Amino acid sequence: MLEEALREINRGTAEIIDEKRIEKLLTAYFEEGKHYTVKCGFDPTAPDLHLGHTVLLQKLATFQKYGARVQFLIGSFTATIGDPTGKNATRKVLTEDEVKKNIKSYTEQAFKILDESKTDVVYNHEWLAQLTPMEMLGLLARRTVARMLERDDFKKRYKNGDDIAIHEFTYPLLQGYDSVHLKSDVEIGGTDQKFNLLMGRHLQKSYEIKKQQAVLMMPILEGLDGVQKMSKSLGNYIGVADEPNDMFGKILSISDDLMWRYFELLSTKSLDSIEVLKKGVTDGSLHPKKVKEDLAHEITARFHCDEQATNAKLEFERVHTKSKIPTDIPEFTLDGEIWIAKALVECKISPSTSQARRDIKQGAVKIDQIKVSDEQLQLSSGNYILQMGKRKFAKLKVN
Repeated sequence: MLEEALREINRGTAEIIDEKRIEKLLTAYFEEGKHYTVKCGFDPTAPDLHLGHTVLLQKLATFQKYGARVQFLIGSFTATIGDPTGKNATRKVLTEDEVKKNIKSYTEQAFKILDESKTDVVYNHEWLAQLTPMEMLGLLARRTVARMLERDDFKKRYKNGDDIAIHEFTYPLLQGYDSVHLKSDVEIGGTDQKFNLLMGRHLQKSYEIKKQQAVLMMPILEGLDGVQKMSKSLGNYIGVADEPNDMFGKILSISDDLMWRYFELLSTKSLDSIEVLKKGVTDGSLHPKKVKEDLAHEITARFHCDEQATNAKLEFERVHTKSKIPTDIPEFTLDGEIWIAKALVECKISPSTSQARRDIKQGAVKIDQIKVSDEQLQLSSGNYILQMGKRKFAKLKVN
């Protein structure tokens, strides 16, 4: 059982710091029934989650399966500062009302994945807002400016002469102090959070908590384009609150290669089950479209229900069957990732990239019968049917 737990916990991870501690925690659970805590922080900077956010939630659910009590930390205090990670400028400070609205949305969506009975929702304003000026100064004294400037985003901004507000330096320290207050055994986060996650280990030692949390980092999930990280601003996301039909259709639109990445990071199927599917696709006994439909059904059912997922599949098939695609359409092969507007030009569907962008904005362009809304979409390796309106078609293979 321990071996299985470690395998599932390691699944899809980018990096683990102090894996031996995690193994000790699991051993104590299996041998003595002793539970442990896993912390994950969420700053409610937006009201809705997308599948990229749920990668961490899936990992938390895995820990719950193996004895963990999850500390689902809402950054109700730190959200008013704004995490500067990866930012080239100081982030906008949220109002208290914005934070409250986003918190409600986050927790409702999170419990579609997490076991609520094994989750403690905690709000860091409850202890951070209580720090006295002397306690805050004591916290700030535990790290130097030189150490803070080792963080990539601060380093770049300092080198470029861009502003860094003093309060931004407090963010990693406050996140680390959360681990001191909660006495967390493990903290998980994205790879972009490494500096902040390690701050928790450092501060637990500095405050003599008699433990140092293990750190587990998950990779950033690629969006529908298979290249850039899933992001609303890039238009390549699948929202947790998307309608069933939209969610199902978007998942079917991902490439066959990206499908396995989604299986690893988002599916609850075991690694052995996924390996069986891979072998089936490789030897031709399973069609990748059928496997992708199963993935789409699983994820859609998770955030809606099984019946709605089934109806979404039937609706997709109805629309797909109804839409008539000519059997004799021109075929093109292009090497390397290509911008959708340029692909339309290269495939003789559009006279120019500017016209292609206008057609995309007007909703006239489809890929594999799914309407394209992102004019910056990049097509990675795979096979596509491009369509403009009702009469212009082309088969495109991207190597």
